[in-house]
Amino acid sequence: MTISLTEIPNFGGTDADEDALLLRSFEDHPAYLQILNHEKFCILGRKGSGKTAIFKKILKDRKPDTFSFGHTFSDYPWHHHDKQKKAGVPEEQCFVQSWTYLCLISLSKILLNQDNSQPYSESAFPHLERLERFVLDTYGTRDPDITQVFSPAHKLKFSGEAGFDWKIIRASTKVESVEMEYLPTIAQEVNLNLRKSVMECLNPDSHYYVLFDQLDLGFSIEDKAYSLRLIGLLLAAKEMNVLARDSNKKLTIGIFLRDDIYGVLRFEDKNKITENFSAPVYWDHGANHRTLKSLMERRFKAVTQSDAHVRWDQIFDEDHQMTGRQSKYHYMLDRTFLRPRDMIKFCNETLEAFKAAGGEATKFENRRVLAAQTHYSDYLFRELEDEIHKQIPNYEFYVEVLKNLEALQFTRKDFLEAWDKRKSLLAGKDNPDLAMKQLYDFSLIGYYSLGGGGGGAEYIWRYKDQKSTFNENATQFRVHSGFKEVLGLKKFVRSE
Repeated sequence: MTISLTEIPNFGGTDADEDALLLRSFEDHPAYLQILNHEKFCILGRKGSGKTAIFKKILKDRKPDTFSFGHTFSDYPWHHHDKQKKAGVPEEQCFVQSWTYLCLISLSKILLNQDNSQPYSESAFPHLERLERFVLDTYGTRDPDITQVFSPAHKLKFSGEAGFDWKIIRASTKVESVEMEYLPTIAQEVNLNLRKSVMECLNPDSHYYVLFDQLDLGFSIEDKAYSLRLIGLLLAAKEMNVLARDSNKKLTIGIFLRDDIYGVLRFEDKNKITENFSAPVYWDHGANHRTLKSLMERRFKAVTQSDAHVRWDQIFDEDHQMTGRQSKYHYMLDRTFLRPRDMIKFCNETLEAFKAAGGEATKFENRRVLAAQTHYSDYLFRELEDEIHKQIPNYEFYVEVLKNLEALQFTRKDFLEAWDKRKSLLAGKDNPDLAMKQLYDFSLIGYYSLGGGGGGAEYIWRYKDQKSTFNENATQFRVHSGFKEVLGLKKFVRSE
């Protein structure tokens, strides 16, 4: 099959929200299959690793027995949610009940508006009536606006028709309504009633998903309230997912979270969630991974509108190796953070370089990959800035130090010399050793390990192993190859 590369507009977008090929070329990653099959609920990965793609795939796939609701918080009224903080409980528990309530209202929306099997049994009928009466009385509609769940304009209504025993006030007297601001004082009792009815109504033959994405928006490592909100959501999701499993219901409250943010959270049950309920989104490394080559081949097939599989070497000329005797795929892979968006961007820039050059070539040659590197390197650095600026205030100074290294490979002595040359730019009391650790944490640099993860000598990178720790005593370090052009570095090793 002859492929006309000049007729291809691009290989997709780097942002899942703007990627026209996302669903047409979706790769069934193990993390996707694990949350889909209700095995895991916490999907972890670096920004751009494909978490939102999984989120969107589950929401977009419509089946008669599958129901979903997705939360994104770009426009969520956090100030109303924050008022639901419960006092008198351990700090990490202060938002658990409010998140549980939000999940239960989301499930109620599904049961009342999406699930045509309801009531699926005679025993579910009275519980569905109770949910409908509570939601109608409180929000005035069977399908409330989820962003207004905690709005003070609403009152929790407990009418007689609801069938609940709403003796939940201190004096144990029966009440008909409570102002939303008092929800924290009665949330546990409200949730117990709602949860019982929701669980009874869930059809055991159907699949239900309530998913949370974009939780990194507004993140600040210094914002304790933000951490407590996330911890509350994780604990609420764990509790509800375990209850659903024990009740033989196919329900998942799913959370999509950046792994670096998850890494800084501290709470009692974190290890249980990590070991039993989390699934990392890895590409080209780690257990049960998929490859970015396979992902791109799906995109090649989509953009060429081919009926047959389109191999990588039908697009890239792999008969001629890159510098270092690398295939083009591995050469490009080494310049990514092993994320779909990185490889998509690199391929798009290579396509642009190919079109700009014209000529008679039918595949991407070495020189087109090399011509794409400057624009790609600029992109990779901008992506990093989005993540790093909130956690390392002086990252721009650290970057200036890296620029002064001149070469990708360096020693600790080289770094200290470059630091001294630029320290006049510093206003604070930054420490070079701490700076190197922080640069490692964001994978700007790696260190050379004689033992290596697989028994041989190799460079250790945080983006390949989130559990790895920085070794300040290593004999040699290296700047990530993807930043070579934007930092103006050379490839050679500096001589003493």
